[in-house]
Amino acid sequence: MELKVTTLEGKEAGSVQLSDEIFGLDPRVDIIQRCVNWQLAKRQAGTHKAKGRAEVWRTGKKMYKQKGTGGARHGSQRVPQFRGGGRAFGPVVRSHAFDLPKKVRALALKHALSAKAKDGGLIVIESATLEAAKTKALVGHFSGLGLTSALIIDGAELNNGFAVAARNIPNIDVLPIQGINVYDILRRQKLVLTKAAVDALEARFK
Repeated sequence: MELKVTTLEGKEAGSVQLSDEIFGLDPRVDIIQRCVNWQLAKRQAGTHKAKGRAEVWRTGKKMYKQKGTGGARHGSQRVPQFRGGGRAFGPVVRSHAFDLPKKVRALALKHALSAKAKDGGLIVIESATLEAAKTKALVGHFSGLGLTSALIIDGAELNNGFAVAARNIPNIDVLPIQGINVYDILRRQKLVLTKAAVDALEARFK
C-alpha cells in the first residue's frame, strides 16, 4: 500500500510504501474488542470497598432474648438486615485485569492500524518537530491538515517543542512509538504517523 507523505505545513514530501501485513489486513472487530476490553479492565483502579459484617463497628451481643418477645429471632446487630449493618457480598478492593495472549495483542494492533488505513483515517507526515513550542502555530498546522481529533505517533523520542505545544490542544494526543495502543488509535478520528514511526512499526512486526 502506497501513501503520500506530507509535511506539517501541508506540502507534499514524496510517498511511503506501507506493509500489507500491518496496514492491509481485513479488520476483525472481535479481536479489536478483546484488546480494548483488556486495556480498559487493566487500567481500572479497583479501589471500591464496602464493609462486611465483620468490619462494621457495632456490638455483637444478642439483641434480645430468644423466646417470648413475639418478634423474629435475632442475634448480632451487624447483620445486613439492619440499618448500619455490614453489606452482604459487597465490593472489595481487587484488580480487574485479566490475561490476553501477546500474539492476540499484536494482532489487534495490526487490525486497528488496518482499520484506520481502510477508513482513510491514516496520515503519514515527514516529521513531528517544532522549533518554538507555540500552541497557536501548531493549531494552524493542524487546521491546514484538517486535524481536529487525532493521535500522533512519533519515533522513540518525542520532539520537546512539538509535545509541549500539543499538550494543551483538546482531542490531540501525542505518543512515542512505544506507547502506541489499540484504544487510543480508535478513540481519535485520525491516526498520524511520522516516517520514523512507520519504520519502527515495520521493524517491530518483522
